Amino acid sequence: MSPSTPTPLPFAAVDLGASSGRVMVGHVGPGTLGLTEVHRFPNTPVRVGGTLHWDVLALYRGVLDGLRAAGRATGGRLASVGVDSWAVDYGLLDADGALIGNPVHYRDTRTEAVIAKVAETLPPSDLYAATGLQYLPFNTVYQLVAAQGTAALAAARGLLLIPDLIAYWLTGEAGTELTNASTTQLMDPRTRDWARPVADTLGIDLSLFPPLRRPGDPAGALLPEVLTETGLTGPVPVTAVGSHDTASAVAGVPARGERFAYIATGTWSLAGLELDAPVLTEDSRRANFTNELGVDGTVRYLRNIMGLWLLQECLRDWEARGQTVELGELLRRAASCAPLRSVVDAGDPAFIAPGRMPERIAEACRGSGQPVPRDAAETTRCVLDSLALAHRRALMDAQRLSGRAVDTVHIVGGGAHNELLCRLTADACGLPVVAGPAEAAALGNILVQARTAGTVIGGLRESRQLLCETQGLRHHVPSGDIRAWERAEARLAKEEQPCG
Repeated sequence: MSPSTPTPLPFAAVDLGASSGRVMVGHVGPGTLGLTEVHRFPNTPVRVGGTLHWDVLALYRGVLDGLRAAGRATGGRLASVGVDSWAVDYGLLDADGALIGNPVHYRDTRTEAVIAKVAETLPPSDLYAATGLQYLPFNTVYQLVAAQGTAALAAARGLLLIPDLIAYWLTGEAGTELTNASTTQLMDPRTRDWARPVADTLGIDLSLFPPLRRPGDPAGALLPEVLTETGLTGPVPVTAVGSHDTASAVAGVPARGERFAYIATGTWSLAGLELDAPVLTEDSRRANFTNELGVDGTVRYLRNIMGLWLLQECLRDWEARGQTVELGELLRRAASCAPLRSVVDAGDPAFIAPGRMPERIAEACRGSGQPVPRDAAETTRCVLDSLALAHRRALMDAQRLSGRAVDTVHIVGGGAHNELLCRLTADACGLPVVAGPAEAAALGNILVQARTAGTVIGGLRESRQLLCETQGLRHHVPSGDIRAWERAEARLAKEEQPCG
């Protein structure tokens, strides 16, 4: 590095996923974007009194430990901190700003009893026309209706989505970041503001939410007690990023131009396109596509697919039964299994709940008249073939409904490491797949911070150019007979039912 070249600045990304959290340090400078994981910790839900909760205090402890590790890695100084996490869930605050109980997990069953009630009050077509959000039984709107009449909601004077709650504890300043707010089904994607008629109709008090923030807005600075706890040298600003992890992941897609699709893979697969405006047609609702807000005024037009949750749950089940399963070897065996022998609908809500996943996959195959997987390798191949098929269906539907054609598919997130899934997705879609970066959410988080600090100049185009220049990417070219995928899709094809 020449004496005139600015020293790369260190930024910390707090990236909380449904199964684990981590703190990553990114060093950003001209032509430089390096990323190091400094701390990872589990995210293990807890069932109490029949309700499934997030252990949010354990998560916050993991965040503090991670920031301490970030300080050790950077000599005690950080240019900024940004927080992203999963969507829809929230914590309630009392009049003193204290948390009222642990946040409820989106996989809890409390919303099941209110879905019909919401539909009777506000027809699904009207709710979609107002919010553009895909029907999912755990959307925040259903959670808040389910909470009506409870002592906790009655006592609440504030509501913070999970990344906003973590940022509040770090800074003492409350805000509602836009990209995650757009997953509540309480926001109008056209105005990028609250859908007040929806909230009023359903009896939801929007005043519980603090003011909206956009990615790049200031979100306070680390409190003195946090600096003491972590050993960091202040002041350390906290910057609002795409706080929904998928918003950060899409900002971290190393795309060239606009004709690309993305699949953010992990516990879920989020497959879709980046658009300039939402698609609010009835056809879009029936196809169960969502219009979530992204960085720089974009819309993430996508479909939620069950994702690697299916395989993760299978692995948990096999290990609980005492079967020794090494993932690398399992994937090698799965690659040699007969392709497309059996497939299931990876978007079926029947797979949302944890437990008995291999048996439930077998039951789905049996119920559709397909061969039942005979061992762990065949079950794994069924899962990955099914995911690739779901990716194909989502991206074909997204192009048809939006009128935007694509020529490349980018797979980012944890699934980018899964060579078999990436290859099968290329074959199923009939399009080249670019795999990586696996840490797209952390990179997108850090790039928004770096832009705010003036370390990266420009918008998404310039950020993505830096990603292309600095990140190791793998390319998969489609091979084989696309007709085999068309036949497999026909086995699952059925008339789309109205959502909700």
